Amino acid sequence: MKINNQNLYSRVVELLVQSRQKVSQTINNIMAMTYYEIGKMIVEEEQDGKEKAEYGKQILSELSEKLISEFGKGFSETNLKQMRYFYLTYSIRQTVSDEFENNEISKTASPKTSNSIQQTLSAQFKLTWSHYLKLMRITDINERNFYEIEAIKNNWSLRELQRQYDSALYTRLAISKNKEEIRSLGQKGQIIEKNKDLIKDPYVLEFLGLPEQSFYSESELEQKLIDKLEHFLLELGNGFTFVARQKRITFEEKHFKIDLVFYNRILKCFVLIDLKIGELKHQDIGQMQMYVNYFDREVRLEDENKTIGIILCQDKSESVVRYTLPENNEQIFASKYLTVLPSEKDFIRIIEN
Repeated sequence: MKINNQNLYSRVVELLVQSRQKVSQTINNIMAMTYYEIGKMIVEEEQDGKEKAEYGKQILSELSEKLISEFGKGFSETNLKQMRYFYLTYSIRQTVSDEFENNEISKTASPKTSNSIQQTLSAQFKLTWSHYLKLMRITDINERNFYEIEAIKNNWSLRELQRQYDSALYTRLAISKNKEEIRSLGQKGQIIEKNKDLIKDPYVLEFLGLPEQSFYSESELEQKLIDKLEHFLLELGNGFTFVARQKRITFEEKHFKIDLVFYNRILKCFVLIDLKIGELKHQDIGQMQMYVNYFDREVRLEDENKTIGIILCQDKSESVVRYTLPENNEQIFASKYLTVLPSEKDFIRIIEN
């Protein structure tokens, strides 16, 4: 009997990779928990002092000097201040997900109860210390919670967290929502229940490296998106998988090509994307309507939901979109795209419009 060495090797590699990921995650949890506890101890010690400001400064200076001598330069006064702020930021916090609702941090715990604290904090702090250093700089608690939830759910690296924040993902999703829906973003993250939940306006494609005022064709834009497909999938959002580019459909001896075809596993539907350079025209919307109708009637299965069409364009008239589409439209969407990270002024202008 011949042993399948390749199969055995693959299984062992998979186990080792999973084990290393778990070890890394455990280390991250323990580090965040430890720094939180250090911050807690510093705050409690400060509260026992008579002159808080001067006393607190003295505590940090003396503690830093002793810790550096024993554990190295990772315990500078600046780092200790960050740990202190970490505790102050997260000791009284809104729940970041349903998973954490029953894991409130005890304010009276002592070192003797470190096991229970470790269990609680490990359930609460799922990201690296570097992630939390970034998150702590976000002052709006709903926005901060949103990015924490999405980073956990989507396993964002620190670089991807920074990129999503720089592209103002929270603001883009919040623009078209009411107060209750915005609050929900800070409690549950992005929840996709209906077609419009998938849509962003604008989409930010700065990862393509295209200047804002650059001359390029639709085919060049498409190729850039394919070259950076992983980044584009992250920008599209949760549940997207790539299906095809330049998907040809034919009827009555006429051929048409759809730029990009995706499938969303959450909504269980095809998502067609057409790329347009310049301003959106009503003919572009009609063309997308034809593509969507074809997929609904010829491609989708009975247990799948209706196809979504997204037209990505450099500019659009809201009136053209509104009057071209039916009032009860839930399938065709037109969104602008940006090739550079938007400035604060850009988003103020978008919100005002």
